[in-house]
Amino acid sequence: MTKIIIYTAHRCGFCVMAKRLLDSKNSDYTEINVDEQDGMREEMMRKTQRRTVPQIYIGNFHVGGFDDLNALNKAGKLDALLKNLSKRDADYVQD
Repeated sequence: MTKIIIYTAHRCGFCVMAKRLLDSKNSDYTEINVDEQDGMREEMMRKTQRRTVPQIYIGNFHVGGFDDLNALNKAGKLDALLKNLSKRDADYVQD
């Protein structure tokens, strides 16, 4: 089960940068392109209370957009968040 969700749109440079950052961390994620499914942008807006993409969830934690993801990375907190996510997955598999 994927624990990282990223809402994206076509022609979104910040979406590309967010995916590159997650890829650099070898993180698997589910990408939901809000331009490709009717009503998906509205669903994202209800869920996140934001209109812009990308919108990123790591587990149940709403990171926000690329700037927020990048700030977590620069503060040294992204790796810990991803590690804790992986640990929870491993704990789930062992149970």
